[in-house]
Amino acid sequence: MSNIFKRALREQRPQIGLWQGLGSSYTAEICASAGFDWLLFDGEHSPTDIPVLLTQLQAVSGTKAHAIGRPPVGAPWLIKQYLDLGFQTLLVPMVNSADEAAELVRACRYPPAGVRGVATSRASRWGRDRSYLATADDEICLLVQVETREAIDAVAAIASVEGVDGVFIGPSDLSASLGHRGQPAHAEVAGRIEDAISAILTAGKAPGILSADVATAQRYLELGCVFVAVGTDMGLMVRATDALAAEFGRGAGAPPQPAGTY
Repeated sequence: MSNIFKRALREQRPQIGLWQGLGSSYTAEICASAGFDWLLFDGEHSPTDIPVLLTQLQAVSGTKAHAIGRPPVGAPWLIKQYLDLGFQTLLVPMVNSADEAAELVRACRYPPAGVRGVATSRASRWGRDRSYLATADDEICLLVQVETREAIDAVAAIASVEGVDGVFIGPSDLSASLGHRGQPAHAEVAGRIEDAISAILTAGKAPGILSADVATAQRYLELGCVFVAVGTDMGLMVRATDALAAEFGRGAGAPPQPAGTY
């Protein structure tokens, strides 16, 4: 199957996405039906594991939202499982050098170009897709995540690695690495992000980022980011439930209630 997300990146068509951290196929289906171009299924900072990922992929398979998987680490054995499960696009966290990026490219490709094991799996419709082995290498989209001082210093080299389709900047971890933990909007962090976006574009690759602030997300799109996550399922639920509870004087964000109003 053609990777529509990879094609969009090559054509520099902005893709708007939403993070999935709740580990639920039900909420994934709700989010996929909202109209986002892509959903990121997070195996790094959520309770999501391989069996849960399978149910989520099944839940969104009838929608237009492209499923992206983020394994907790870039281990080849885990990348193999994500690809066999049916993910065409992966976002691998904590990539700090061009050498690491090159090894990830190899993990995503079958021999002789790489080290991915050959097996009958959901990705090939259990062998019914006779073209899968011949086309998989070209259709898999590899996104690498730069989120440390070391990685941001090497971003031009990382983006230049053949087989890397996009580079995702992680503002939260980057701000911590630069000494501004919890301040992703800090001036130094913002400056390094803008420089990184420019370097990624110069290398001919697609920059990506996440921001739940609408104005900031629009700013990143204006700077040239091609794939932008504009929120998380968890964040949406927290804000909505806090707001509803506050309407009735309850919840973490509600003001203290005077006696007799309960």
